[in-house]
Amino acid sequence: MEDILGELNPAQRQGVEASQGPILVVAGPGSGKTRVLTHRVAYLIKYYSVSPHRIMAVTFTNKAAREMKERLHRLIGFQVLRQITIGTFHAICVRILRREAQLLPYDRNFVIYDDGDQLSLVRQCLRELDLDEGDHSPRATLSTISRAKGQLIGPKEYVPPSYRYEATARVYHRYQQLLLENNALDFDDLLMVTVQLLRHNEEALHRYQRRYQHILVDEFQDTNVAQYAILKLLAGHHRNLFVVGDEDQSIYAWRGADFRNVRRFREDYSDVQVALLEQNYRSTQTILDAAHGVIARNVQRVPKKLWTENEAGLPVTAFEAYDEDEEAQYVLHEIRRLVDEEGYGLGDFAVMYRTNAQSRALEEVFVRAGVPYRLVGATRFYERREIRDVIAYLRVLHNPRDAVCLARIINVPRRAIGRKTLEQLESWAESKGATLFEALKVLQGDEEAPVAPRGQGKLLAFRELIAELVAARELNVLELLDLTLERTGYETYIRDGTDRGEERWENIKELRSVAQQFSSMPVEESLTRFLEEVALVSDVDNLDDEVKAPCLLTLHMAKGLEFPVVLIVGLEEGVLPHSRSMETQEELEEERRLFYVGITRAEGRLYLVYTFRRTLFGRDELSEPSRFLRDIPVELFDGDGRTEPQPPPRERVTAARFRAGDRVRHSQFGEGIVLSSKLLGDDEEVTAVFEDVGPKRCLSSFADMEKL
Repeated sequence: MEDILGELNPAQRQGVEASQGPILVVAGPGSGKTRVLTHRVAYLIKYYSVSPHRIMAVTFTNKAAREMKERLHRLIGFQVLRQITIGTFHAICVRILRREAQLLPYDRNFVIYDDGDQLSLVRQCLRELDLDEGDHSPRATLSTISRAKGQLIGPKEYVPPSYRYEATARVYHRYQQLLLENNALDFDDLLMVTVQLLRHNEEALHRYQRRYQHILVDEFQDTNVAQYAILKLLAGHHRNLFVVGDEDQSIYAWRGADFRNVRRFREDYSDVQVALLEQNYRSTQTILDAAHGVIARNVQRVPKKLWTENEAGLPVTAFEAYDEDEEAQYVLHEIRRLVDEEGYGLGDFAVMYRTNAQSRALEEVFVRAGVPYRLVGATRFYERREIRDVIAYLRVLHNPRDAVCLARIINVPRRAIGRKTLEQLESWAESKGATLFEALKVLQGDEEAPVAPRGQGKLLAFRELIAELVAARELNVLELLDLTLERTGYETYIRDGTDRGEERWENIKELRSVAQQFSSMPVEESLTRFLEEVALVSDVDNLDDEVKAPCLLTLHMAKGLEFPVVLIVGLEEGVLPHSRSMETQEELEEERRLFYVGITRAEGRLYLVYTFRRTLFGRDELSEPSRFLRDIPVELFDGDGRTEPQPPPRERVTAARFRAGDRVRHSQFGEGIVLSSKLLGDDEEVTAVFEDVGPKRCLSSFADMEKL
């Protein structure tokens, strides 16, 4: 048994060697939870003589399932491993449903609808029920249906919480009918139908209860109502349910995860054995103490404090930048410094943030400096669909001959201009030797036009819209962008009532922040310079993901990862914690867990960065440091041990030093020309355009800038 138990610490051994019955392993970050889970499987086989055929191990991702199989392969060998059922909840449910198809209203060849299929089906339901997509967003409707299924609420049981959701109830009912007619299940059905099968067919339930004598679950805190119901049903006879989880790392409530399942597990199984894994193998004690200071403020958790035999490590570095541009410059500067002076590799760094929109300033700085980076789990800012759509509109207004951009936006938002109509118009334009926009101009009244009258009407309405926007070229780029969003209805189109829609809208507001930097230029230059700026960034070749480079990622994507150096940016009220997550104590506690997850990804060095002012989501205002910074013990910071690092003392400014037209030299940005200057409290805010980096705003007292 030494090969299984020899490398385990006492707490890990307690979990692995526990007697049969319900077992809860509360595993802090970096405490070796996967090792405990896999060694428990090997222990059951070798010590309790459990047949591998009787064991089920459930994960949340295919990646985790692969890692589990690799570890078990080393412990027990391939021949034994192949007999164990290992997979995600959805994969295991698919196997059960296909095997038991004769008990279902589906046949065993049922198809599984992905996100696109589901949206198409919802749109079909809306058409059949004569409901307008403008009033009933397909994405929001599907999101509501998904949440209901995750809570095991079928269409018959669904009660609209308000009159606004009455139509959703009708769509849900028809949506399920169409799924059945198409012999299809969506991802939520895989769970809900499995629960229904096991609840309503006693013979099938007993068959699987006998088959799976031991069930082991990874990331238990991420289970939803349906997943927990499946586990309870399958373990109903033998009660050998071994779950590994940590409420402190539950960060997916927005997609249905319910960390309270950890508490429910302890209530449902009063004889549960609990093993607490507090020894951390990843981080320094300083980082763990900082993390504990943050998470200890949460009420709904099992008390624990991580410790390590690693060294105490360096203090936490906190830095206040002037704005998001200086924040990005500081991040790049520290990465370069640590690489040059302390021997780190570029792949040792992770830069984490709360929302995808925050990557924009970071990406621009890395691109301009020629430093490679990897954007983990997200599309590069200027490649995101909503950003490309809005920029395409502006490019058409700047150059109506741009047929590529015109074709992109002609039916965005949807105007019932189908692909066939567009192809007819393109062919006709080519035959006339005209551009697409020129063809639109002469479409009306041309007897040779191949487009049907109904299609012509839609195209002419689009032409009038573009003509109206082109005529508004006396506006600066920010005003033109806002007018475009309003007149095209793009805001309504993108804000479909879902979290994804709100995130896309935040990305557009971040694009407004970029446009705002060009709004003080002469009108005739404003749009041109803006489009040049975004083209310089967006046209950079995609970088090889295999290149060893700093990772840029959201805190939600950081789960399960680790890095020698972690820099968390945007630590301000309204950003982290997010403005949409501060209405209830539960939402605020999830934001704190998100910060905790980010901190505990760091192995040796941790940077916490926030700004004095920030232009984000379309607002430009003074920032307030995140309340979470105050949770970290004062002695853990470097410098003089301030709980909240303060900006350096500023020289009081009583009169403007700079005027529009002044030539200046900035120590970081080079030479430029002042566009505007205004007194801001006891300081002076200067906007200047620099030859190398374009327009920038800075405070006179902060900026190392001189007149030439």
